[in-house]
Amino acid sequence: MPALAPVPPMAEVTIALHELVPHAYRHYFNGRPDRPHYQSRRYDFGSSPLLMPLVRAFLDTCAAERGSDYRYLFTLLGSELAGNALRHSRSGLPGRSYTLLCRRRREGLRLVCRDGGVDTGRRFGIRDRRYLTVDPGGLDPEAEAGRGLAMVDALATEWGDSGFTSHRAVWFFLAYDLEDSRWSHLHP
Repeated sequence: MPALAPVPPMAEVTIALHELVPHAYRHYFNGRPDRPHYQSRRYDFGSSPLLMPLVRAFLDTCAAERGSDYRYLFTLLGSELAGNALRHSRSGLPGRSYTLLCRRRREGLRLVCRDGGVDTGRRFGIRDRRYLTVDPGGLDPEAEAGRGLAMVDALATEWGDSGFTSHRAVWFFLAYDLEDSRWSHLHP
């Protein structure tokens, strides 16, 4: 069999991230409350961590009609879920993706991050759920790992996950009043 010719180096190209978004969805990323009466917004993000600015723009726009503290906190917590999907699931592999789904409720916003799960080497049934747990020392600045989920636990009104390792869905709810969040105690 003849040897294949080497692939020539590809040129680096810089492209505006909004060019990667279909025109019909660009209002999901504009940071303005121009369409604040949505019921839900869903977008699938690719496996590259270079898309995290697009993730943050999506999250910020979902909370655009709220105050700056709420927007910041919602974007921070949502970015953490997206980052975990990339780092800890098959969604971070080339060609894979994860989904962010934001649902508006009367009292706040609920965000679900659905990822590609992990390969455990065995099949799990409906009764074989493994729920995520928070590292008790996760909020320690010296902690090596576990800080992100500990932050979600401390700052979200509620959070949870589906327990399915093959296709996990992690969610949090953030009340508009931030009453049940440590954030309201840190920033009165």
